[in-house]
Amino acid sequence: MFATGYGVVYFTQSMLRDLDNTDYQGKRVLISGSGNVAQFAALKVIELGGTVLSLSDSTGSLIAGDAGFTPEDVKSIGDIKLKRQALTAFSEGKSNFTWHAGKRPWTLVEKADVALPCATQNEVNKEEAEALIKAGVRYVAEGSNMGSENSAIEVFEASRADAKNLSDAGVCWYAPGKAANLGGVAVSALEMAQNSSREKWTFEVLDQKLKDIMADCYNACYSTGKEYSKNGSTLPSLQAGANVAGFKMVADAMKDQGDWW
Repeated sequence: MFATGYGVVYFTQSMLRDLDNTDYQGKRVLISGSGNVAQFAALKVIELGGTVLSLSDSTGSLIAGDAGFTPEDVKSIGDIKLKRQALTAFSEGKSNFTWHAGKRPWTLVEKADVALPCATQNEVNKEEAEALIKAGVRYVAEGSNMGSENSAIEVFEASRADAKNLSDAGVCWYAPGKAANLGGVAVSALEMAQNSSREKWTFEVLDQKLKDIMADCYNACYSTGKEYSKNGSTLPSLQAGANVAGFKMVADAMKDQGDWW
């Protein structure tokens, strides 16, 4: 339940470290969605010292004040969603939240650092990508599958490919869902391994294994992107890295099994 949301935050921790030598402390974070992925991503961001500015659902977006959402807010939203209610059931009568009907969060905040699409596919378009960069967002990592339209990815990738230095203004580093949101699938595999070995792991052990998997995935995307993407020596494309590393992994497995030579 927690793995995809936690995993995208762990993946982004490596991005924060390598682009700006920083972490989540004090970062202003936009999150879309309000299901399991968004809820657990929000809780982990808050735990790491970040401020969650937004959550959303199919009816609109809820923007928090400067203090952001609290863990108690997120848990209350989880209870509401279990009842299949809209976010408006949470925001009614709360002056520190602003409801934007029919809108996604990406254009609703003047200043942010990180964007985590965690709702559905194609939830970030070109105009929204440009708005995120204008707002100062330096990191976009998808907790949803195919969260960004191709036109949005082109905006993010162009900002990376044009960078002369890591500190250049307007750089927005993009991580695709095929890498950033693999935590859920990874922990499913860990559950099968645990069951097969008749072991019982504590949450702390499982969480550490998830952290290690996300770090390994990031390192594979980073090193492969460095080799196979434009401007990779300055700032690798994690999209190219994920695509090529994923292909090589499958091709090598096929070769090992004798499927081609």
